[in-house]
Amino acid sequence: MIIKVEQSLFVHTPSTLQLNVMKQIFLQKKLWFGIVAGALAGYAYYYFVGCASGTCAITSNPINSTAYGALMGGLLLATFEKEKEYKNSTKENK
Repeated sequence: MIIKVEQSLFVHTPSTLQLNVMKQIFLQKKLWFGIVAGALAGYAYYYFVGCASGTCAITSNPINSTAYGALMGGLLLATFEKEKEYKNSTKENK
């Protein structure tokens, strides 16, 4: 007797919603560039300027300044998004 095992039981195929979310994340290159550039700028600010007394909330710790820079960089470049123009799918009668 031969037992046939379906492959679909062992392979996880992502749903279309998961694929659309992943596609949207990777298509937003400006946002990711802003996050990385902001994180680098935040760490550079900590490294070169910093806080000598240790009482500064953001610049006294490299993790805080890097996270704050990443947040600000992402927000800055997210404001420059173009609005998508949608074409009307119905044809107008001439």
